[in-house]
Formats: sequence, C-alpha cells, structure tokens
Amino acid sequence: MKRALKNPALQIGLAAILGIVFGLIVGEWAGNLKFVGDIFIRLIQMAIVPLVMSSVIVATGALSGSGMGKLAARTFSWMIAFSAVAAVVAWGIGVVLQPGAGIDFSGGVDPALEDAAAESTGWQQTIVNFVSTNIFDAMSTANMVPIIVFSLLFGAALNVYVTTSGNRVVLDFFEQIQQVVLTMIRFVMIIAPVGVFCLLANLAGTVGFDVVIGGLAYLSSTLLGVVILLVLFVLVVWMRTRVNVGLLPGKLSQQTMIAITTTSSAVTYPTVLKTAIERVGIGRSVANFTLSVGLTMGSYGAVLNYVIVIMFLAQAGGVALDPATVVLGMALAVLVNMGTITVPGGFPVVAMFLATSLGLPFEALGLLIAVDWFAGIFRTFLNVNGDTLVAMLVAEGSDDLDRDVYNARTSRTDASERPALQTADAAD
Repeated sequence: MKRALKNPALQIGLAAILGIVFGLIVGEWAGNLKFVGDIFIRLIQMAIVPLVMSSVIVATGALSGSGMGKLAARTFSWMIAFSAVAAVVAWGIGVVLQPGAGIDFSGGVDPALEDAAAESTGWQQTIVNFVSTNIFDAMSTANMVPIIVFSLLFGAALNVYVTTSGNRVVLDFFEQIQQVVLTMIRFVMIIAPVGVFCLLANLAGTVGFDVVIGGLAYLSSTLLGVVILLVLFVLVVWMRTRVNVGLLPGKLSQQTMIAITTTSSAVTYPTVLKTAIERVGIGRSVANFTLSVGLTMGSYGAVLNYVIVIMFLAQAGGVALDPATVVLGMALAVLVNMGTITVPGGFPVVAMFLATSLGLPFEALGLLIAVDWFAGIFRTFLNVNGDTLVAMLVAEGSDDLDRDVYNARTSRTDASERPALQTADAAD
C-alpha cells in the first residue's frame, strides 16, 4: 500500500479527487488556493523555452547518415501523414462534441503572458511572424513558433558541422542543457499533487459540478479519437499489405499491456522492437530505424490529444478559433512530437506550450492535468501500436515484411536489442 501511494500518477489522481471534493464543499472560498496552483503553473512555464530549444537542437543535430535515404523518406512521410490525419480527426471531434463547452471562463489570458499571444493578422503576416528578427526577444515573450524555427535551423547547421568536423562539443553542451532542464522539471513535478489539488479545488469551488462533466467529456473525446484513428490505420495497413489484420490483436497484445500500464512509449520500446521483428516479421533494419524514430515523431495519440486540448481550452475560455489559428495549432501539435518535448509526465509542459503559443486561457489546465493519467493510457496505446503499423508500411515499401513470420509459418528469435538510431526517452 505504501509503495502504491508513492506512485506520482496515483498521488496526482488522489489530489485531483480531494481537490474537487474540497472545492465542491467549501465553494468559492477555495479560490483562495488559486495562487498556489498559479505558482505550480509558472514553475512549469519558465522551463518551456530552454527545454524546447535544447530538445529541438539535439534532435536535429544528432541525426546521422542512418537518417537519410529512401528508408528515412518513407518513415517520415508515413509518420507526418498519420500525424496530420490525427490532428484533423481531433479537430473534427472537438467541433462536434465540444468537450470544453461545459466550463465557461471569462478571465482571459494570464497577464504575464499576454505579449506571447499573437494578434489576429493575415495569413501572409502570420507566416512572416514564424521568423523572428531577434531570437532573444522571442525567448523573453515565450513566442514559441519562431523559437522552434530558429532551433531547427540551428540544429541543422550543427548537424552539418558535427558531420564534417567530428566535433561534438556544442551538441554535447545542448544535450547536457536538455538533461538539466528535464531534471528541473522533475523537481517541479514533485509538488504536482499540491498544485493540482489547489487548481482543482479552485475550479470546483468556482465552477461547480460542471468540472466533473468537463473531465469526462475531454476523456471521452480522446478515447473516441483513438478508436477512429486505430481503425483508419489498420485499414491502410490492410490495403497496402493485404495481410490478415485479424492476427494483429494477438501479436500486439504484450506491448499493448505494457503501454497501458506504464503509459510510457520509452518503457514499452524494447517489447515493441522485439514484437516487430519476431512476431510481425518486420526486417531488423526497418524496425530499428522506424521504431526508434517513432519514439519522438510517431506520437499519433499525442497529436490527437493535444489538438483536443487546444479545442478544450478554447471552448472553456470562450475563445473563438479562426481557421489560421486552428491550422497553426495542428502544426504545433505535430511539431511537439518531433523531438521537442520528451519528458516523462511532460503533459503540463506541452499543454502550457500550446496555450502560450495560441493565446489560450489556462484556467482549465488543472482539470486536464488531473485526468492526464487516463488520457496518457489512450495516448500511449495509439502511439505504440501506431508505430508498429507504420513500420509495417515502411517494411512493405522496402519489400522487407516477412509474411512467413507474420503468419507464424516460421519464427525469428534473433531480434536486435539496440536501435540503430539513438533517441531521447519519450513518455506517451
């Protein structure tokens, strides 16, 4: 029992329940606890810029020759295409189900971050604003899109420099910065139960029972999206490979159980790699590359969830999203999965990043953090199994999908234990 109570996810879940109950009992007085939740949110906010910059630079700068060629092109094409589909499906669900409509806020954006909210402009000026004339100015206002653009270009240039000179000093420096910031976030997450308790107490006390309905609507929307996307992905695999997709549930059962119990793609990765090679029949070179890249790029469940988060926060805050902002939100949700934020339990960082970038209010963020363990189950389930399905498509294009192994006519038990491309551990 004591060991179970030390689980961070359980602690946050209990804190959320206690916070809601406390807020419903004491009513508006619970608003006096809001400042504690605000401190927790700000502690996360201050780590966003250095974490995003260092992670993007490291992810781009560390790509080696194994990330080139036809294999890389097929891998990236399928992953980006599926991520885009996930974003569109999430937007459609958000429009139809309106998961955040039951919680209405009128407080607006945190004044400390008002400068980060872009004014409504034409699409040309919106694209121009993707590039900052002063990266330090963008950093000071947490204007995330120019920061990502700068980091991608810096990382690409660093990649060329490392490849030609063999000097990894700068790359190692940013890797160390990334690890230090991740450690700092882990420190902050120690007080997450306290922060979540205060945020949810304030929500329940000021909004009432609608907060519970909002949490269920958010989770239901995410679950529906996962089911729709899984059906679409399996259908594409069947159309491209013509294998018996009825065998997939049994083949993927072990990695699925690990994924939903740990809510971590990184922890599940060794099982995913072993299953792909030994039970699905994917060639070792394809499995090593595609599945390791998938740790950061293949987070289709995360893309789905993050776009639903955008819709939820906008609806909860009464913010009307114009088409340009919706497209930008989808693009940011996809970019977040390309090596930008790979911290265990990093959902608050990602949600804050998206809210800051799109100028959305944060008042309902505590509710999303409180139920994130459940949403994490849905995300990880689709992330893990989606990566395997993408690897099957890539292997089919390379004529590297062994149907004898897939149909259990032969066995393959010499799965490689190490990926060809090393990537940072990714949660969800």
